[in-house]
Amino acid sequence: PAGIPQQSPLPRPIRSALSSAMTKPNDNPADPFKKALAEATRTMADDNIQTYFEKDGLVGITDIDTRAVVRHIRSKGAMNAVISSEILDIQILKTKIDAMPSMVGLDLATNVSTSTPYILGNDDATYKVAVLDFGVKQNILRCFLERDCQVKVFPANTPYSELSAWNPNGYFLSNGPGDPEPLTIAIATTKEILSHNHPLFGICLGHQILALANDIPTKKMHNGHRGTNHPVKNLVTGLCEITSQNHGFVVDADALAAKSETIQITHINLNDNSVEGIRIKGKRAFSVQYHPEAGPGPHDARYLFDEFINEMKQNN
Repeated sequence: PAGIPQQSPLPRPIRSALSSAMTKPNDNPADPFKKALAEATRTMADDNIQTYFEKDGLVGITDIDTRAVVRHIRSKGAMNAVISSEILDIQILKTKIDAMPSMVGLDLATNVSTSTPYILGNDDATYKVAVLDFGVKQNILRCFLERDCQVKVFPANTPYSELSAWNPNGYFLSNGPGDPEPLTIAIATTKEILSHNHPLFGICLGHQILALANDIPTKKMHNGHRGTNHPVKNLVTGLCEITSQNHGFVVDADALAAKSETIQITHINLNDNSVEGIRIKGKRAFSVQYHPEAGPGPHDARYLFDEFINEMKQNN
């Protein structure tokens, strides 16, 4: 990122893994980085990293002091960055970063949502779950299918009337990228689901949307929660679970405390005491900030899917 302190400079030139830039910083065929890109290390491999990067439009960098970058982000907060192998003028790169939009107020979820509804699972499944897709992870859908559910995945801006026309047993608000506050249609849809007291479960962005539907604001974190080893305490059972997390916004804990009569905080993060789960009192609605479906794990929180199944079972 531009603005790395002088005492912790990036020590060597950034190099792109894209073939179009490979010859720019170093055209030495003996360069170990280029050699590693061009040669597969496994005998059963049918491709190399270079081709893989090109095919999927990925960029790789090397010769970077990653600890210096981590220390910078830790103190300065999460930020936009640019990787360049052609423009090396820091001032020009800073200009490009300044032109990038802020994550606050940025609606990314509708851009990654499905454009048309689709169904997964058997028609004779015990339960039908309507999924609002803000960037849903496939393993979430698998967790529903494994519990005898048929799911119908809807675009992010689908109104309640269209969701309810499918006559689902329960509703799910998926994970997704970006700021949840611009998703006004999804927030309105969630309010209607709550007004009919349908079983409702939210994960990650879906958790934040459930909070916003109850007039609880969200805010951008200094540093988001990333990784697979975040300790979370279930305040209902008193048990701790190790969780996978990937989010940069969080539900406002102070605003939640002021609404304790209607909303229960069910989970907290043991690293920073941020809110990790809520349940709406008098409703069949709950959510968590982390990822209980995480694959390959941890699996400590898979019980949440069973709790949602139980809500649908009781509602029938």
